[in-house]
Amino acid sequence: MRNFQGETELGRKRRARKIFRTLGETYPYAVAELDFSNPFELLVATVLSAQTTDVVVNEVTPVLFGKYPTPQALAEADLSDVQTIIKPTGFFRTKAENIVKLAQRIYVDFDSVVPGRLEDLVTLPGVGRKTANVVLGNAFNTPGITVDTHFGRLARRFGWTDSEDPVAVEHEVGELFARKDWTMLSHYVVFHGRRICHSRKPACGVCPVAQWCPSFGEGETDPEKAKKLLKYEMAPGREELHRLMLEGATRRELRAAGYKLSA
Repeated sequence: MRNFQGETELGRKRRARKIFRTLGETYPYAVAELDFSNPFELLVATVLSAQTTDVVVNEVTPVLFGKYPTPQALAEADLSDVQTIIKPTGFFRTKAENIVKLAQRIYVDFDSVVPGRLEDLVTLPGVGRKTANVVLGNAFNTPGITVDTHFGRLARRFGWTDSEDPVAVEHEVGELFARKDWTMLSHYVVFHGRRICHSRKPACGVCPVAQWCPSFGEGETDPEKAKKLLKYEMAPGREELHRLMLEGATRRELRAAGYKLSA
């Protein structure tokens, strides 16, 4: 562990900014990992992503949106058909009911236009602050912090908050960063949590922000052993995929070229 006890508030903010900049340099290709072409697709995909992986959702949504491309189409869909399509995402009955009902709300109450305000989004079935911030940040360019399990875990490891409450985490972390950086901060932290700073055994020995992390040492500190813990494009043997992502290849381009983007 690294000792940052006695750190001033200014020092804490400076350390947070160093972590932000370094994660940005490590993951310059960080984006929302859900595929979407418009706010409606992102909203539905984010609702479907609960308690499953983005990889699974990205396999399901082309079929769903191919059949029900608009709020009106999904609002009028047969519920059992929607359940069948999204079944691989898990909790498919509840999710199907939520996405059909939210499509109905958007169609009837918002003239088929996904609202661009958090206070409107959170009134939709299956939509909480996390989902709303994903949509606002990535479809409307309105900065927001998305507190999922990865973000909350890393925010606590970095010493940015002690809270387990997502809303408290969102506000406490938000005070450390410029508002304009909130959306990218969310991407960088989530990417880092999925690739290096794992829940059970973080790869501390190859972590680019180890020198500013109070939790350094919770995981494997030996660099060679830590490398074996890396996932996704950073995993051993996937150097070509990592190079292409650093060069700007899109997720669709990589999949079309035959690369698997899962862990």
